[in-house]
Amino acid sequence: MSQPTVIEMSRRAVLGGAAVAVAGGVIGWLVARNSAAAKGTGAPAAANGYQFQPPTSGNGRRLVALAAVPVGGGVVVPSARVVLTRDAGGSLHAFSALCTHQGCVVTSVRRGTINCPCHGSRFDAKTGAVVAGPAPAPLAPVSVDVTGGVVYAK
Repeated sequence: MSQPTVIEMSRRAVLGGAAVAVAGGVIGWLVARNSAAAKGTGAPAAANGYQFQPPTSGNGRRLVALAAVPVGGGVVVPSARVVLTRDAGGSLHAFSALCTHQGCVVTSVRRGTINCPCHGSRFDAKTGAVVAGPAPAPLAPVSVDVTGGVVYAK
C-alpha cells in the first residue's frame, strides 16, 4: 500500500484563502441585494410551449380568475404576495399576503380568517384586521381590478 499524500499549507495560505472566500461572499451578497429581482423592479416574463404570454396587461399583473376565489373563502397567490377573499355577498377583497408580525407569507383562508402558519396570526378575511396572534397591524390592502372575469393587481 502506498502512503497517503500529505499537503502542507502555510498559515498565510489558509488565511489568504479565507479572506478571498469572505470577500467573494460579501460581493455576491451586495450584487444580489441590489439586483432587479431582489427589488422586484425587473420585467418578469412567463412563457408556455406555444407562445410568449406576459403576466401583465393594461389592467396590471394577472393574479387569478375571479371564479377561482370562492365566495365565503379566499385564495393566496404567493408569487404576487397577495391574498384574495370574497365575502358571503361575493364582494372581492385583496390584501398583502405578508404577515405583519415577521413577514411570513399567509397560507390559507378558512372560516372567515386569513391564516399565517409561522406564529398563528389570523386576520379578518373581509377587512384584513388582526383577529388573533402576535401580528401588530392589519394586512395592507392591495388595489385590484376585475376585467373579463380575471383579477389583476394594479
